[in-house]
Order: sequence, then C-alpha cells, then structure tokens
Amino acid sequence: MANHIVLFEPLMPANTGNIARTCAGTNTELHLIEPLGFSTDDKYLKRAGLDYWDKVKITYHKNLQAFMKTLGRNDDLYLVSKFAEHAYTQVDYSHEDRNNYFIFGKETTGLPEPFMRQNSEKCIRIPQNDTHIRALNLSNTAAIVIYEALRQQDFPELEKSHIYENDKLK
Repeated sequence: MANHIVLFEPLMPANTGNIARTCAGTNTELHLIEPLGFSTDDKYLKRAGLDYWDKVKITYHKNLQAFMKTLGRNDDLYLVSKFAEHAYTQVDYSHEDRNNYFIFGKETTGLPEPFMRQNSEKCIRIPQNDTHIRALNLSNTAAIVIYEALRQQDFPELEKSHIYENDKLK
C-alpha cells in the first residue's frame, strides 16, 4: 500500500514546495499534472521544499488523461473538493492491498467540472465555513487528508515517538 498526492496543474510554487515537504516527511509520492504554473527551478518552490527535494519521489504527467492511464486495478482515486458530498473522514483508506491517490485541483479553479461529475462517487471534502473563505489553502488541505489516511494506517514506517532525556531530544 502506498499513498500518493496528485496536484492538477498547480499554480503556486510555495504550495507545491510545502506539499513536497509533507511528502518527504510522510513517505508519500507526489504526482504533478502539467502544465505547471511555474518552473520547477523556481526559487520559491525550492525554498518551500527546503532541502527535501531529493527525498521525494515525483512523477510528472503531461495531462490528466495521461495520469489516469497510470492507475491500476488496486488503485483508489479520491478527488478532493469542497463540493463533495462525503467528508474525508468517512472513507476507509486502510486497505493493505490498495494504493490511495488523492488528487487536488488547481488553486484558482479546482478540478475540471466534467471530470468531477464523471467521478462524483470518488469525491471527498474537508468541512469548512465557506461563508468566510472560498477555500482552504492547498498545502494545508493536502496535509490534512494525507495524515488522516496515515492515521487510519497506523502511520506506517513513520516515527511515532521520541525519547526525551532532561528535556532534550535523545
């Protein structure tokens, strides 16, 4: 079982960099669906990801159709959208024989509406007060969703505790 974060045509390098850092810290693979709204050499992208870029497995896809062709029978796709009916906490991500792919839309427009309609049963949302904001920050949303999946999986291969001695990390 593996977890994957998929960004559809991301626009903001800082968001992608922060998500890459989350991926590095959680052993999550990152997929970027082109076109990207920035160069991967962008200084803001590198700054947000700090020195973790070599710790992230990144796969680039030419478009959404190319990405979809990579999915197999044991892959579960979840479309993250504020328009979804089911909350992200209502889904079981703990199947050992399945891979979870969480796809997030472009910061300004989200995922394409026809794609959302075709896959409505795969849509999940994070509850929010949308009378005050249009949407949650993309990198925060990715972190919330991936940590719920990891929590259900009992945080595989992640450090669960640290030993402290005299208030210092040992």
